[in-house]
Amino acid sequence: MARYLVAAGVAEDPEEGYAFAQAAKRLAARVGVVREACGIAAYQTGRWADALSEFRAARRMTGRDDYVPIMADCERALGRPDRALALVREVNAADLSRPTQIELRIVESGIRRDQGLADAAVLVLQVPELTSGRVRPWSARLFYAYGDALLAADRAEEARAAFARAVELDPDGETDAAERLDELDGIVIDDLEDDEFQDDLKDDDDLDDGELDSELEDGELEDDPQEDDPEDDAVEGQLQDEAEVAEPEPGDESEQAEFEDEPQDKQDSALEKN
Repeated sequence: MARYLVAAGVAEDPEEGYAFAQAAKRLAARVGVVREACGIAAYQTGRWADALSEFRAARRMTGRDDYVPIMADCERALGRPDRALALVREVNAADLSRPTQIELRIVESGIRRDQGLADAAVLVLQVPELTSGRVRPWSARLFYAYGDALLAADRAEEARAAFARAVELDPDGETDAAERLDELDGIVIDDLEDDEFQDDLKDDDDLDDGELDSELEDGELEDDPQEDDPEDDAVEGQLQDEAEVAEPEPGDESEQAEFEDEPQDKQDSALEKN
């Protein structure tokens, strides 16, 4: 079971991680940490209902409320913002660790945005960690969520500053804060590989009329050898053979001349013999 849990945690493919977690569950379905691993794996593959079920089971077995933020996010993903908000409200935030409190606020901010309450989404995330200057493992996620909330509230300049801060705190690129910042700055990055492919196609295209005229003026195309047509070669050979047959041999000319010098009666007699 432990090996399956480790494999689920290190698997790069979410589906593979989910399969390992399910294998661990078949061995120990009544262990809280196993159900938690199954919930995380299901959440990473977008199985929101399955993830919610697994986290509920883990919460009953362990008595911990650390799963509430991700459970509320599953409810939100399932299109049930009211139930998600009820989950957020049913726990005492003071009993949670600070990272869990921040995650809970990030989820609540997203719920408020879904409800069309952009200003409330911004207010939820206004915590001391935004201005303390101390870097924590979840700081990038906090600033990213804050940028999203500010953008929803039409505060683009402040949103840009929040995303820029998220980029600084996210050197590994766990969020797409850099892309969001480029969008706000109006920067569009073209796919260079596609551009190179289009250039190659352009080079392979036939010459246009202007280029063709230029080539003819320079005499570059006139000197190109033309490929022989096999049919033309055959016809030419046949004509040559017929010409050779029609052309009299050297000895035939003298015989013809002597024949013509004979009297007419002798010519007729010779023709009759032939």
